[in-house]
Amino acid sequence: MTDPTAPGADGVQRLLVLDVVGLTPRLLRHMPHLSALAEAGERRPLGTVLPAVTCSVQSTFLTGTTPAEHGIVGNGWYFRDVGEVHLWRQHNALVGGDKVWDAARRAHPGYTVANVCWWYAMGADTDWTVTPRPIYYADGRKEPDCYTRPPALHDELTDLLGPFPLFTYWGPTASLASSQWITDATRHLHRTRRPDLTLAYLPHLDYDLQRYGPDDPRAHAAASALDTVLAPLLDDARNAGTTVVALSEYGITRVRRPVDINRALRTAGLLEVHTQDGMEYLDPTASRAFAVADHQIAHVYVRRPEDLAATRAALADLPGLAQLLDDEGKKEYGIDHPRAGELVALAERDAWFTYYYWLDDAHAPDFARLVEIHRKPGYDPAELFMDPRDPYVRLRAATALARKKTGMRYRMAVVPLDPEPVRGSHGLLPADAADGPVLICSQPDTLPDAPEATDIKPLLLRLARLT
Repeated sequence: MTDPTAPGADGVQRLLVLDVVGLTPRLLRHMPHLSALAEAGERRPLGTVLPAVTCSVQSTFLTGTTPAEHGIVGNGWYFRDVGEVHLWRQHNALVGGDKVWDAARRAHPGYTVANVCWWYAMGADTDWTVTPRPIYYADGRKEPDCYTRPPALHDELTDLLGPFPLFTYWGPTASLASSQWITDATRHLHRTRRPDLTLAYLPHLDYDLQRYGPDDPRAHAAASALDTVLAPLLDDARNAGTTVVALSEYGITRVRRPVDINRALRTAGLLEVHTQDGMEYLDPTASRAFAVADHQIAHVYVRRPEDLAATRAALADLPGLAQLLDDEGKKEYGIDHPRAGELVALAERDAWFTYYYWLDDAHAPDFARLVEIHRKPGYDPAELFMDPRDPYVRLRAATALARKKTGMRYRMAVVPLDPEPVRGSHGLLPADAADGPVLICSQPDTLPDAPEATDIKPLLLRLARLT
């Protein structure tokens, strides 16, 4: 095993970058270990980008550019060349621009990077990669697993930590267990490989903050629990002389109103569906307009310029919709990329957009009741819940689990079609810095006075002593 206290490549300063999802100055009060890190070093409110969602902000951190330049206009978008909506793609080639590791290696050939669950990991030019990747069996079963580079790292981590806990990473059973696994994997790589730059993504605060809202005692408890999990990793970094940067992509806002933007477009005759076995499916290639909902923003794709006026009219009085960005608006917010919708809808502060396009739940597609992040044409936070209106939901979940354990095909159809339980969302720029992202560095006197997401790449290069 290598010495974790040895200096980095050619004397560069080693860095550990923790993406603590949903971390805000208010939540930091419940996290004594991260607070101590900030007190020993420094912290600042961090400006973010629109949309303030994981894939867009992470890509900005790593390239130093806006969505208008790197092209990640959300957690997903309408791929016009294939006529399909795709969310949560994995290939790093989707991210345009010069990544931080590219710039680092120009300054210091041999600079090494580990990516533990930051997005767009597959195909990235990093030395060690760990990212969630289920096994999709031919009979339809889905089992937890991860993808690694190099491949041998998969068995090494699985033998040490057990299989990647996919079903606690997202869904009704999402919990601290996934962030614990990621933290332990990060500690292992930090000790055994000594990367010059280690990126770790900790998703735990996403769960109860979206379920219950950021001001709920259960959200505060989640922050305290994650802080406890992080403590040994912070100790490792301090003992190894590694500089720690902890940051967040967004803060989560309390919400109370789901906005059915696609149903408004369908009622206006702009969105079309096709039906199979009684189930309705969005038909994006035939629709004159439809929306890809992504938390508090939605990309509205309009097939022909002559349909823009009708689309605006259909959405003009939609409760919970605050603003429609046209070409000038998209340019103002740095989201004017060809992947963006012809219009971009922004929700009111207490509202968020559903992806729902059916008008009768009897015709909802079967995937609507599943945790199915790749088939739904938009983000669905209701996947964090078991249907509270179904008295038999836990019995049906137990039956499905029993079938799974015996190797039989199963459907875990437990997700509600009523999104009312959702109490937290994000995507807009913060109204108050106390509820927005935060930037912490273990080294004092290193942060800009008013850092923006685009400043993270040059900051990391400077902290690594590469500029």
